[in-house]
Amino acid sequence: MWRLRRAAVAWIAERSSSVWSPFLMGIPLETFDQWKDMIPDLSEYKWIVPDIVWEIDEYIDFEKIRKALPSSEDLVKLAPDFDKIVESLSLLKDFFTSGSPEETAFRATDRGSESDKHFRKGLLGELILLQQQIQEHEEEARRAAGQYSTSYAQQKRKVSDKEKIDQLQEELLHTQLKYQRILERLEKENKELRKLVLQKDDKGIHHRKLKKSLIDMYSEVLDVLSDYDASYNTQDHLPRVVVVGDQSAGKTSVLEMIAQARIFPRGSGEMMTRSPVKVTLSEGPHHVALFKDSSREFDLTKEEDLAALRHEIELRMRKNVKEGCTVSPETISLNVKGPGLQRMVLVDLPGVINTVTSGMAPDTKETIFSISKAYMQNPNAIILCIQDGSVDAERSIVTDLVSQMDPHGRRTIFVLTKVDLAEKNVASPSRIQQIIEGKLFPMKALGYFAVVTGKGNSSESIEAIREYEEEFFQNSKLLKTSMLKAHQVTTRNLSLAVSDCFWKMVRESVEQQADSFKATRFNLETEWKNNYPRLRELDRNELFEKAKNEILDEVISLSQVTPKHWEEILQQSLWERVSTHVIENIYLPAAQTMNSGTFNTTVDIKLKQWTDKQLPNKAVEVAWETLQEEFSRFMTEPKGKEHDDIFDKLKEAVKEESIKRHKWNDFAEDSLRVIQHNALEDRSISDKQQWDAAIYFMEEALQARLKDTENAIENMVGPDWKKRWLYWKNRTQEQCVHNETKNELEKMLKCNEEHPAYLASDEITTVRKNLESRGVEVDPSLIKDTWHQVYRRHFLKTALNHCNLCRRGFYYYQRHFVDSELECNDVVLFWRIQRMLAITANTLRQQLTNTEVRRLEKNVKEVLEDFAEDGEKKIKLLTGKRVQLAEDLKKVREIQEKLDAFIEALHQEK
Repeated sequence: MWRLRRAAVAWIAERSSSVWSPFLMGIPLETFDQWKDMIPDLSEYKWIVPDIVWEIDEYIDFEKIRKALPSSEDLVKLAPDFDKIVESLSLLKDFFTSGSPEETAFRATDRGSESDKHFRKGLLGELILLQQQIQEHEEEARRAAGQYSTSYAQQKRKVSDKEKIDQLQEELLHTQLKYQRILERLEKENKELRKLVLQKDDKGIHHRKLKKSLIDMYSEVLDVLSDYDASYNTQDHLPRVVVVGDQSAGKTSVLEMIAQARIFPRGSGEMMTRSPVKVTLSEGPHHVALFKDSSREFDLTKEEDLAALRHEIELRMRKNVKEGCTVSPETISLNVKGPGLQRMVLVDLPGVINTVTSGMAPDTKETIFSISKAYMQNPNAIILCIQDGSVDAERSIVTDLVSQMDPHGRRTIFVLTKVDLAEKNVASPSRIQQIIEGKLFPMKALGYFAVVTGKGNSSESIEAIREYEEEFFQNSKLLKTSMLKAHQVTTRNLSLAVSDCFWKMVRESVEQQADSFKATRFNLETEWKNNYPRLRELDRNELFEKAKNEILDEVISLSQVTPKHWEEILQQSLWERVSTHVIENIYLPAAQTMNSGTFNTTVDIKLKQWTDKQLPNKAVEVAWETLQEEFSRFMTEPKGKEHDDIFDKLKEAVKEESIKRHKWNDFAEDSLRVIQHNALEDRSISDKQQWDAAIYFMEEALQARLKDTENAIENMVGPDWKKRWLYWKNRTQEQCVHNETKNELEKMLKCNEEHPAYLASDEITTVRKNLESRGVEVDPSLIKDTWHQVYRRHFLKTALNHCNLCRRGFYYYQRHFVDSELECNDVVLFWRIQRMLAITANTLRQQLTNTEVRRLEKNVKEVLEDFAEDGEKKIKLLTGKRVQLAEDLKKVREIQEKLDAFIEALHQEK
């Protein structure tokens, strides 16, 4: 019997929904759904009922029974008392479940007093009868008015007929007002009951997981499509309610009345809406608002929160507007929830202007037109055209714009605002009737509404505005004289009509859009399989995470470098950096002295100056460059088959930014200076092994310098006779002059092998004259340049021979070279340099491994975190067909999943 009763209830709901159309009568669709939701779920008590009851549909044809049932009008008189059924079911639920005190109080509230039950019992039936009476009165009034107008001259004498017409009009107005009051009371009671139910759900009393509302799911679909919109413009295929109107026509006020909160910034006559605002309205237990990209909730019942919300919207608008512009096409997304709100998505656009005033950008008018057209050209957009009723209709710009975008009026709803002012100021009230009937403007619309959105005071509350609106229309001559119909007035009726139209359009368009995305997804997946069959479909964010892990692994590899490797490369790099200074500025000048005492004194002075001024800084530079080179080596080193070149640009950018941010410890130079100074002060070579190592180090340094010098001389004098014969090379005129000068200077050195490093003036003159005698003209500066290289080679060869002699000098060194002609102070110098290099490399290695590598790793992590939050940076660094294809696949799948979930929810609600 339960199935039979449920089938009857479903049939009643279906018939009632067709009769009680919300668009025509203003009755909310949710009334029956709320009543149905109050029935408890008895599925867990199926075992109480025999199985034959659940299988009864196999033996009884319910379709025939449904067709045999009487019509809805007849059934109204026979319908059972649903309130008693609800009460009985509530008592049954109390019997099976032990409720909390809150539940008990809620059930007691539902039962109420006996008088309330009797009122609610006949409320729906009385509404239907009132609607029928209104229709009958309207028909009778029209017939009487027709008769009165056709024979005006004859009926003029019959005052009784005119009185009859006036009486009929008064009865009609009285019936309409009574109908409106009952409807308002029913809606208010409905709103309170829904609020209580939603609060119960919000507190978790029913212990069931709440699903997302349809409007929230639809808003998410729009947001995802908005991100996808940049390249494909697919968002234009789904419905939204676009609110357009002339500036200061009251469109923002209309939207606030629908949202039941004063949420938008306002100003007296100035432009306040500077960018589109998408408002998603949905039902909830509390009246709150929150932005798409923020978790903060604004309590719309508190004035301080309303002021903060208006300020935040204004800040976001100003942020969206670029420099030199007045308006912006960027959309602000706002969600508003509250009890009794109609579920829909509205977009408030900047008001259309006729003239650009001072302070505005020159292209403001054109920009507003382009933004409005972009939103209205969507074939599924519902256009809410707002017209100011207090100004001349001929001054309107928006009606022409709407007519261009929707010439047949298939998706336009016209709203006349400030009707209270219009009634006072308009000389002929019939003009308002012409507007509402669509006869004054060339534009067409689905429906026409007249509303009042307050007295012009920005501090008025929504409740005060609603009361003023209802009071105005109750006393308005426009309604009393039947120029306006009851269902065409008030923002409440407008909201119901817009919501009904919106959801009808949503159902018609969303499935078609889902099918198109299925085809797009199939095409993209096929393209991926054909081009990248062995790769996973990683989008840009997933690729970034993969690259991030690889980079962090490579940074960690720096800590795995052995101390020996660090010290070797640091010592070698530091010597390459300072070797020229050591040989040219310290060793060569000291070697020109006549005795060991002067040699050591010169060396000590120059080493002290070098340590105080240059050496620590050079050492830190070398260490920092070494760290960079090792870091770069790990970052760019090919990983074999696993190497993915798609990360190369990202790794290079991370490397450069991390190095740029890294700064060496400022105290490193001070501590390093002391260590280097102490190392260079030590002259005591402890064993023969260190002595031999110093000689080997000295030989390598001198041989490297000798090789460089030989190359310099060869470039100066040109190829020798062997290369000229074998490789057919010739000397230039300048090289010939250098060669003659070199030969002359070598003769002078053979005569005096202990010649000092510099030529005297008379020696330069002698060389020049000897060359002139052979027909070679030379400049004194050329002689000096050639002498520098020739003497340098002579000195290095002599130093190498001396170094070879010092191999057996460790014994004499231990005796301080007493009773020996051999002096190896230059070996001691190179030992000091070598030891300083080793100690410096060890110190730098400790600082690298203990401090700098960790700081660099920290910098890399910070850079990666910054890059992760910078979408534009990721788009710039992770590029290519593979990345874009994966991005498109991800977006299309996300859109399709949301569309499918939304369609499923739509079917479930149906």
